[in-house]
Amino acid sequence: MKRSTLSNSLLNIILVFIESALTLLLRLDPELRKAAYPLAKQGTVVALRLYLPHVEVFATFSTKGVLLDAQLPIGRSEPDVVINAYSIQVINAITTHDSETTEKLQMRGESVQVQLVKQFIMQLGLGSLIQGLIKKFKGGKGKSKPTEEEMADKKNSYKLRIKEQQTQITTLTIKNRELETTVKELESKQKLLVIVTIAALVIMVASLIALLMN
Repeated sequence: MKRSTLSNSLLNIILVFIESALTLLLRLDPELRKAAYPLAKQGTVVALRLYLPHVEVFATFSTKGVLLDAQLPIGRSEPDVVINAYSIQVINAITTHDSETTEKLQMRGESVQVQLVKQFIMQLGLGSLIQGLIKKFKGGKGKSKPTEEEMADKKNSYKLRIKEQQTQITTLTIKNRELETTVKELESKQKLLVIVTIAALVIMVASLIALLMN
């Protein structure tokens, strides 16, 4: 009994930390809020059944955030979506933001809600938290505006690229004309060769006829 109580207490502490992190993420990441909104609007309950270690957690989406508990919420007989996976699979899905990794998670439930949960998982991650904190420390200004020197350097770089492209176009045009001239010369020589060959054959035939008549 003591071991079970200690395990539940430890799980509750972990869930409190995760719930706080999710609340922070939802505040800092507008894309994550957008992904969570349809789930919160429906009051979706997700049961997460993990293996190694064996843990069952219930996540309830609401306007207050994502509430985590080891028990099914009061008034609910069953969750809307059930996820069966190893702990490492869930960690990989959250950290990689990869659709293929998320698709490997076994999910049961209504197809629309399952898809919404997948989108939420793909948007969730430590990267979003770090980016949000950086923006928060910068006062939400995002990237600083480029200075006049940086703008001038970019303009000069663009000008150089345009000149290089124009030079390449000119070079290609000249080569194209040279090739056209070469083709015309070859065609002219070919015609001349055909005429000379025909004339030679005519002369040979005339000569043979003359010899036979003599």
